[in-house]
Amino acid sequence: MAPVTNHGLRCLSVCSLHGQDQGDVHAVSYLLMFQHTAPSHQPVQYEGVQAQTQSVNKRASGQAFEVYLEAPMDPSPDKPKSKAPLRKELSLEQLQQRLGAADQRRKSQEAAVLQQLAEKREHEQAVLRKALEESRSFSRRAEEKLSHKLEVIKENREAHLNALKQRLQQKEAHAAQVRRNKEAQSDYSG
Repeated sequence: MAPVTNHGLRCLSVCSLHGQDQGDVHAVSYLLMFQHTAPSHQPVQYEGVQAQTQSVNKRASGQAFEVYLEAPMDPSPDKPKSKAPLRKELSLEQLQQRLGAADQRRKSQEAAVLQQLAEKREHEQAVLRKALEESRSFSRRAEEKLSHKLEVIKENREAHLNALKQRLQQKEAHAAQVRRNKEAQSDYSG
């Protein structure tokens, strides 16, 4: 145990040796301040800290003490400890009211959950309807585009065939003209 001197009210880490905080060091200093004479062996108490001092040989610089700290005590032992208030007995009506209220809360919570599920299901169905509508719209546009392309191809082919027929007719007309001219020349020459 380290000695605590009264000279200059210094404390030599007595409290830290016992794992106490610095507040206890101040309490010990305060206790020793009131013991100017030779200390008694009676315990001294200050702010819940109880200490007992024992005189050590006197020194030229002052007195030396050994201080023994005890565990902090309750500063007010006369006061009864506060107990939790006892729960009063509930009547049958009060129990039924509480059970009814709990049942109402449960039903309300279930209704809220069911409503959320219904809203979620409705949202999912709306999303599916929109996706189906977009798919149908895309298919319809693709089909219209394909039919338009086929019509354009058909019109181009018919125009090409008509142009070929017209050239063929022109060639036949030219060939008939050439034959007539040959027959006319052979009639003149012969």
